[in-house]
This record gives sequence, structure tokens and C-alpha cells, in this order.
Amino acid sequence: MYTDAAVQKMLDAMDETASPVGYTHSSLHSAYSTTGTNELTGGSPAYARKAVTAPGASGRSKVFTPASAFDVPAGSTVAWVGRWNALTTGTFWGMGPAGGGARRQMAVVDAADITANTIDSPAHGLSAGNQVVFWASSGAVLPAPLAEGTIYFVIAAGLTTDVFEVSLTSGGSAVDITAAGDGEVQTIVPETFVGQGTYTVSTDTLSLP
Repeated sequence: MYTDAAVQKMLDAMDETASPVGYTHSSLHSAYSTTGTNELTGGSPAYARKAVTAPGASGRSKVFTPASAFDVPAGSTVAWVGRWNALTTGTFWGMGPAGGGARRQMAVVDAADITANTIDSPAHGLSAGNQVVFWASSGAVLPAPLAEGTIYFVIAAGLTTDVFEVSLTSGGSAVDITAAGDGEVQTIVPETFVGQGTYTVSTDTLSLP
């Protein structure tokens, strides 16, 4: 167990003042990656990463703010926000869902859930049509075949205050759950640009439990 002060020290080791340098630039990506691929390119004005600033960590969280809006090329989809230690190339620190909401605990706990393809998440607050991503809990695995980085749609079937089902397409059939597991669910709000435009990341918050 770590104190708040210890957790905040860990988070402060990720900022632009750290040595070696930490999270200094945000990026935009069309699809999930663990290596920083799928980053946007091109456009006029041309897409480029944006420098971030961050005050000291507080309340076991640290808030990073990009300096200005991103230029987004026509035909691009913004789905993920990446974290780097350089304006170009550099070390990739990970990514989070664009427009992502708070993470909530979820689980498929028994044979009844598997048969019904239902996911338990008390007071999840989700609505049909919401897009979500899943994260495995530390030391656990997601219910099969759910996968980190895949974007799913919440569907009306089976939707209650504490239970939901997901599909790979909007309004499609429920994903066939084949094994129990647990983790976290988080909303994501991808945005597709028909023409050249701009995309603003208000804040990117890193938190530790």
C-alpha cells in the first residue's frame, strides 16, 4: 500500500521536468496500439504532436494539457490520444480513448452471464449506442473474447441499470461471451473528419489507485 504522497511522486516522475524526460507531447491515433502506430499524418495545415504541460500531481492523479488544438487531415478518424517524450519519434508511453469517460468495474461472473452474453457493472450509466473499450484488471483477464483496444457498441438487448451487452457493430448482435473474466469498461468517442479540421484535447488525466 502506498500513501497519496508516494503515488503522486510516481506520477510526477512522468512529466516534462523528469529525468529522463517523461510525457511531453500528445498525439492522435486512428486505432489502438501498444507501440504508437496508427498516428495521424498529413493535412494542410499539417498534423503534428502537441506539447503538454502539467502541474504537480494531486489526489492520486496528474492532469496533462496539450498547448493547443491539433490540425486533423480530411478523412481521418480520431479515436485515441497517445503520450510521448518527444515532438517526433521518441519513446511511446501509451494511449487512452478519445473523449474517454471514467473507468468502471465490470465482470462476467457465472454460467448465466456467459449464456446470456451479459456483462455485470453496477450503475454503469451506459446507453444503447455508446461506444466502449475494455481493460483487463491487474492479474486478471477479460471475459473471452473481449479484447483491449477493440471498440464495441452497447446494444439495447439485455440493457439494465447494472447489466449490458455489446456488439462489434452499432445495433448488431451481441458478442458471444465464452468465458468469465473481469476488468474495467470505459466510454470512447471517436470522431471522423470529412474535411480538414481541428481537434481539442482539453485534458489527459493519468491516475493510480
